[in-house]
Amino acid sequence: MTRFALIGVAGYIAPRHLKAIKEVGGDLVAALDPFDAVGILDGYFPNAQFFREPEVFEAYLEDHPVDWVSVVSPNYLHEAHIRLGLRQGAHVLCEKPLVLEPEALDRLAAMEARTGKRVFTVLQLRVHPALVALRERLRGEREAKEVVLTYITSRGPWYQKSWKADEAKSGGVATNIGIHFFDLLLWYFGGVQAGEVHLRTPTTVAGYLELERARVRWFLSIDASFLPREALARGQRTYRSIVFDGQELEFSEGFTELHTEVYRHTLAGAGFGLEEARPGVELAAWVRRAEVVSPRLGSPHPFLR
Repeated sequence: MTRFALIGVAGYIAPRHLKAIKEVGGDLVAALDPFDAVGILDGYFPNAQFFREPEVFEAYLEDHPVDWVSVVSPNYLHEAHIRLGLRQGAHVLCEKPLVLEPEALDRLAAMEARTGKRVFTVLQLRVHPALVALRERLRGEREAKEVVLTYITSRGPWYQKSWKADEAKSGGVATNIGIHFFDLLLWYFGGVQAGEVHLRTPTTVAGYLELERARVRWFLSIDASFLPREALARGQRTYRSIVFDGQELEFSEGFTELHTEVYRHTLAGAGFGLEEARPGVELAAWVRRAEVVSPRLGSPHPFLR
């Protein structure tokens, strides 16, 4: 049985990882979090050891080695916790974003070489059936696409009081919310040729990208006031849409149940490693720092008109 440890077990996303570990037949040996609201462990792995201090957690793993460490801690801690897992002789599967800065990927690659262990990340859109099918279709088409990508996932007042609202800790909306979608665009259409940022606030970021095979207007927000009427009528608090040449692929369903598939892919040797993560990390870092300008390269996203 594959043995796991998990860092960040009290967090919002941890239940999806616990469920995935259970469903792939793994055993959670130990979990770490500074907060002790971790009763959810009883529903999945009641015998897992729980620790609040990293030093004690590491000492336990030295005597009870694991095959994998899953990292689901706040974004700014990912690199440190990935390194912890590699030091323990384990492979690591880390939530998105893998890291905040591209330079961290180089440091982790060097540590992979030293330890012989691998680092993978959760890019669940790459295993979404509708999106995989669309990529296969697009690979057979040569002409550049006109794309409009919209992602709105509303967050309440708590968000602005959490680490997620601190750009130094989360990477802001461009990274914390956008990393999946930047990765998806690059996976579909190739590298960035040119780009502009047209709007950047603590809750919303939007812009334009020219990729190898597409021209993309994109919009990312946690502000519920941007939700389309049809989404509100269905009681949705999240709206995800990609429009290709005027035809919409709406994929709000099936997005949150993909962690098990990511685990299966990763354990089978088909995970998404440092180099797969690099283009999205680099693009998100550029979006955070780029000058905000009026549209010059392409027309703005419809929500900005």
